[in-house]
Amino acid sequence: MDQGIMIRKQKASFTLFFLFLLVTMANYYIYIGFAIKPYLIFSFLYLLVHISSFYFQRLHGFEVAMLIFYLMYSFTGAFALYPSASIRILLGIILYIACYFIIKSIIGRTNNWTIERAIADAGVLFNTLSLILYLIGLQRLGFDFEGDRIYEWGVMLDRNYPRLIGVLQDPNYFVFYNTLFFCYFLCHSKSMKNKVGLLLCILTNLLTFSRGGLLVLLIILCLYILKDKPLKRIKLLAGMVVSLSAAVYLAVFYMKLDLFSILGSRIEDLAEDGGSGRLELWGRAWDFFVSNKYLGIGAYNFPEYNSFQYGDSLQVHNTFLEILSESGLIGISCFGVFILTVFMQLIQSKLYRNKPYLLLVFFGIILQMGFLSIIINDMFFLYLAILSTYLHNERNKSQINQRGTGIYPVHSAEKNE
Repeated sequence: MDQGIMIRKQKASFTLFFLFLLVTMANYYIYIGFAIKPYLIFSFLYLLVHISSFYFQRLHGFEVAMLIFYLMYSFTGAFALYPSASIRILLGIILYIACYFIIKSIIGRTNNWTIERAIADAGVLFNTLSLILYLIGLQRLGFDFEGDRIYEWGVMLDRNYPRLIGVLQDPNYFVFYNTLFFCYFLCHSKSMKNKVGLLLCILTNLLTFSRGGLLVLLIILCLYILKDKPLKRIKLLAGMVVSLSAAVYLAVFYMKLDLFSILGSRIEDLAEDGGSGRLELWGRAWDFFVSNKYLGIGAYNFPEYNSFQYGDSLQVHNTFLEILSESGLIGISCFGVFILTVFMQLIQSKLYRNKPYLLLVFFGIILQMGFLSIIINDMFFLYLAILSTYLHNERNKSQINQRGTGIYPVHSAEKNE
């Protein structure tokens, strides 16, 4: 009996680890108007196998707010000049929301310890694979960094910068996907595995040369240091500096990468390239909003408008401005309520204190929304599913404690989740 329980726990632990790892494999997909990624296929196959035991947990407040926002955002497509683009994003939203509830069900079968072990294991492997692919890419390029928009394994040459993309498509999104792992390792850095994971996160993030991403991670680090007895963090910081210095030494003398020179050049370029053209895109998004203040130009219509008026189909690279321009004041208000509800539930549940990495990830996500377009995103939904499970477990724990004090009667036929 005990052996059977142990086998089931091991299967659940591996399933969760495999799911988290697949979420990071965003560079490998089948495109049918939107990307069908490995974790989507895995999630629906898992549902088919376990359909008899699938169940919906009670919705949390932030999930209700999330559904209202996506419903409102999709509704603006009814008035769009380019309805085909709105229909495409609507189908994507339906697919991602359905997958969110499947992922939530998978995670909900486990406990907090299993979730955190899966995050740690997936984080180490994700960063290790990405670093290996980056090294292979450099080798294939012959350490010649001349070029722009050239992809080779885990490297993207961007205006002569060898930027790490690993198992993703974009170096800026790499930092976003790595935020969950970085914050977890930062808050659980006592074990050797997590120390290695933290070092890998820092190294891979540095190799992306993402200015906005690195600025956000620096802010997260400062928040972590200041949140509770900063003097206790000195040992961790000293260890990070020593380990990172050794990694930089290897990169400079063996990989021929002048990291500090490249990072310095990236910062100097900020004044010339306007954040890789982001400031210009933000101005266009604001102009579209001004002309359609209440319902915007329609869901996922910014690339179409941008292509027609300016000759390129780029996204806004700012989630807030993208929502504002495409769904107007009504859409951004719904999104604001959704985000505020997530924050309030982190505070009310005391998870900000008991599981501080969740709060740091939240801040990291919100800050990076200012540089990226992530209206629907795999890692964002994974974070919400993890948060939902923690909230569910906290609620169960609170009810058990209250029943133990006689506040609630104990029912004999209580379901064990």
